[in-house]
Amino acid sequence: MNISDVAPPHHLSRRQWLGATVGALALVSVGGLAVVNHQIDSYVDPWQEKVAAAGFLQKTALVNGVNLSYAEGPDHGPALVLLHAQHMDWFSYSRVLPALSRSFHVFDIDYPGHGATTVPEGYAMTVRRIGTDLADFMTATTGPAFVTGNSSGGLLTTWLAANRPDLVRAAMLEDPPLFSSEADRIAGTIADRSFATCADAVAQDVDDFLLFWIDSNSTFFDKHAFKGSAKVLTAAVKSYRGANPGEPVEIRFLPDDTTRLFVRGMDQFDPRFGAAFHDGTWNAGFDHAQALRTITCPVLLLQAETSTLADGTLNGAMTTQDGQRAASLLTHGTYRTIDATHVVHLDQPSAFTQLLEDFFVS
Repeated sequence: MNISDVAPPHHLSRRQWLGATVGALALVSVGGLAVVNHQIDSYVDPWQEKVAAAGFLQKTALVNGVNLSYAEGPDHGPALVLLHAQHMDWFSYSRVLPALSRSFHVFDIDYPGHGATTVPEGYAMTVRRIGTDLADFMTATTGPAFVTGNSSGGLLTTWLAANRPDLVRAAMLEDPPLFSSEADRIAGTIADRSFATCADAVAQDVDDFLLFWIDSNSTFFDKHAFKGSAKVLTAAVKSYRGANPGEPVEIRFLPDDTTRLFVRGMDQFDPRFGAAFHDGTWNAGFDHAQALRTITCPVLLLQAETSTLADGTLNGAMTTQDGQRAASLLTHGTYRTIDATHVVHLDQPSAFTQLLEDFFVS
C-alpha cells in the first residue's frame, strides 16, 4: 500500500499529511537522514524576507531594567502597538506586518517573558509590572497609540486601556481570555494544561523548556501535526539548534503557521509567565470586569472559537457568555465574532487586517 492511498486525519489536508509523513519516515531512515537534516537546518521562514522588505527593523529599549525587544516599521501613519499571544513572540504577526505597515507606524513588541526581551533577576510576572513597563516604553517611544493584543496580549491591552488612558487611543482585543483566566476559573480551561507544564518546569528548574514542553504535551502534536510527531520534532529542534545557534527555532514540516510559530515562541519563552497564570498571581489586583468598566476609549472585542471539550474544559479563550458580558461592560465597545482559531491574525490574516484597519482608521 502506498501512503498516498491513505486518507489524512481530518485536521490535515492531504498535502500537509503527506509532507509530514514523508518527513517523519525520512528522518528515521538512515539513508535520508542527511538530506532531511539539511532541509531542517537550512529552513528560513519566507515571511522574514517579506517583513524586512516592508521596512521593519529589530530594536531594543531599556525600560525599568527590562531590555525590551521590538520590531519597528516605517512611519506611514499613527502609532500601532501589537502585543502577541502568550507562548509566541513578535514574529507571530509577520503575516500581517507588511499590510499594516502601509497605514500605521507599527511597534511589534516582545513583552517580558517572551522572545528576545530580557528582564532583571526576580522580575515579577504580573500584569501590573508588565503593563507598567509597557506604558513607560510607550511614553518614551510611541506616544499615544492604537493598541491591539491577542490572548494574554489582549489582557495587557485591557490593562493599558484601563490604567493608562492617556496612551491608548483605541483598543482591539483579539480573543482575550477575559474572566476565564482569572484564578477561580483558570483550572477549567485547556490553556491551563500548558500553564501546569510551565509550573512543573519552574518547580523542577528545567534547563530546556521547549523540549520539556514537547515531551510533556505529545498529544498536542499528535493532534496538530501527526501521530508520533513529538519525537520527530524533538530531533528536529536539536538539529536546527546545532546548525543555527542562538536563533529562534523554525521547523519546516509542521503543518500550519500557528503551530510553527508556537514552537518558535516556546523556544524563547520564560515558563514563569505561564506558571503565574496557573497559580493566579499574574492577575493579582486585576479584576477584569472592573477594568472593562473603567475603559473610556473605543474598543473592538473580537471573539473566536468558543468550543468546549466533552469533559467540560473550555477549548477557547472565552465562552460566548464571557464575550457578551465583556462587551456589555464597555462604554464604547464593539463586539464581533469570527469563525477562526484563537490566533486570528495567523488563521485569517486578511480578515484580521481588514477588521483592524476599519476600526482604527475609518
